[in-house]
Amino acid sequence: MAQDNILELLKSEIKNYHATVTSEKIGTVVEVGDGIARITGLSDVKAAEMLDFGNDTYGFALNLEEDSVGAVLLSHAKNIKEGDTVKGTGRILSVPVGEALIGRVVNALGQTVDGKAPAKTTKTYPIEKVAPGVITRQSVNRPLQTGIMAIDGMIPVGRGQRELIIGDRQTGKTAIAIDTIINQKGQNVICIYVAIGQKQSKIAKIVADLEKKGAMDYTIVVVGGASDPAALNFIAPYSGVAMGEYFLDQGKDVLVVYDDLSKHAWAYREISLLLRRPPGREAYPGDIFYLHSRLLERACNLNKDFGGGSITALPVIETQAGDVSAYIPTNVISITDGQIYLEPDLFYKGVRPAVNVGLSVSRVGSAAQVKAMKKVAGRLRLDLAQFRELAAFSQFGSDLDASTKKQLDRGKALTEMLKQPQYNPYPVQDQVVLIYAGVNGYLDDVATEKIFTFKEKFLHYLKNVERSVMKMLTEKPEITPELEEALKKAIVTFKSENSF
Repeated sequence: MAQDNILELLKSEIKNYHATVTSEKIGTVVEVGDGIARITGLSDVKAAEMLDFGNDTYGFALNLEEDSVGAVLLSHAKNIKEGDTVKGTGRILSVPVGEALIGRVVNALGQTVDGKAPAKTTKTYPIEKVAPGVITRQSVNRPLQTGIMAIDGMIPVGRGQRELIIGDRQTGKTAIAIDTIINQKGQNVICIYVAIGQKQSKIAKIVADLEKKGAMDYTIVVVGGASDPAALNFIAPYSGVAMGEYFLDQGKDVLVVYDDLSKHAWAYREISLLLRRPPGREAYPGDIFYLHSRLLERACNLNKDFGGGSITALPVIETQAGDVSAYIPTNVISITDGQIYLEPDLFYKGVRPAVNVGLSVSRVGSAAQVKAMKKVAGRLRLDLAQFRELAAFSQFGSDLDASTKKQLDRGKALTEMLKQPQYNPYPVQDQVVLIYAGVNGYLDDVATEKIFTFKEKFLHYLKNVERSVMKMLTEKPEITPELEEALKKAIVTFKSENSF
């Protein structure tokens, strides 16, 4: 009886048995070292496909050769050895995106590294994406205020623009980028700061400064640290812009800072040489221009039919001894819509931000300025350019005529007025009234060392005594005859009540 039961059970098991076949793309590691692995057997792997090496170690395919695949490892290769099995995941390298990442510090793979609970995200975006086409874009016509007078007045940045910050090390490049992020408070702009190849201590200080100023409420920090594998430094800026594209798709404005692309190029050069790609100029591979152009072209100002959002890019490039004609600087200058050049000599003289107005340019120009700024700042650049020219010649002559001396005094006053401490961005209304006072000669008789005090006291006076001027400027950012009259009267009254 028991045998019959067993027989029936076996028959029913055989009858209900369904064989399933699963196929996996499997390859074998033939060489590993220095953050790259060479694999055979993955014949149908895609470019930039994620590869699983087991033990929670991942990489992605970068070189697709005739008989092997060159893969880049996304973590340190302690557990990988020759002969190990590698699986293709079928997924293109992607990062998590969403509102949950705002206020967080994440690595290049979108994993949180700030010691808090993991961010709960539901969507992922591929890190590589074709930039929006011509038809979807519109010209840059809305300002992105940096809060820095020298930049907003003379080298304006618009939403959707790519403005390069370039200069030697320790000249204030990161300070300009951080001030711009701080100034976006209340401007409805999502900021993404991408640190590439930077020391962990520097990144920690930047995050602390952003938190202190309340800027982490609308900022994502993407970290590719100096101790991370070159692959993470290579993909960090693409991850940052992919996170920004999530907000772009919702019609929002995004600011992405890449700090800095020199180290990004170094990381890519390291990977390329290890993968035996032929070196070109300065040992960079032949597609180094494409590396940055495909990244920066993703910055855009979309028209209303496509959501009307924007991504503004502020790439940073470090020059060696002021050499802007080196390979990477010239590449990035040709891709961007202008550059802010920071000069070491100005920095050491105490002119901070150390913006060289002659070599800096914004190819968007006054299209990205409010009407009031457009009107007052037109003279500013001209006055400073004339001052620089005269200052060079006046060194050789002791007796100067009255008009030359007047121009020199004006230039010195304007240079002093444009100095600004770090983490102290000015709202656009404050900038307009200060520049108006400067270009119309109201600072000419103020002692150079007292100009900073004049600025602070005058702004305090306008906000607490002559409130109507600031109210008019805030409601309608335009220099109307009534506003100009009220502003002139306010300056004269203020100067008569205070001695400078």
